[in-house]
Amino acid sequence: MKNTRILVVEDEESLLKLESILLGSRGYLVTGVKDGLAALKALTESSFDLVLLDIMMPGIDGFEVCRRIRENPQTREIPVVMLTAKKSAVDQARGFEVGADAYLTKPFKSIKVMDMIESLLAKRRQAGS
Repeated sequence: MKNTRILVVEDEESLLKLESILLGSRGYLVTGVKDGLAALKALTESSFDLVLLDIMMPGIDGFEVCRRIRENPQTREIPVVMLTAKKSAVDQARGFEVGADAYLTKPFKSIKVMDMIESLLAKRRQAGS
């Protein structure tokens, strides 16, 4: 976990703080951004081990951000967890279609989010070794 970098993309300030505190308390290095363009910029400027991604944001939505992450050879292997208020089966299917590794809905239980993140990071470490 030490030096594991997570990009949190969330336009609601209170949720961005909550998610950052939750991840930071587990020892993750967290970078928070408030929109899709900022997320894509951050991904070109730094390397991340996982992206926690909201869908409904101003400008570019999370579906498009995820699609672009998967298109880019430098970022395509980064696990993406969509964390959103969009609960329909259609939205969930679309999330997986654009390349999300997991799709969780708000309001969320912290333990469920952490379990998913830790599982995806463990898979990534195993694949890399």
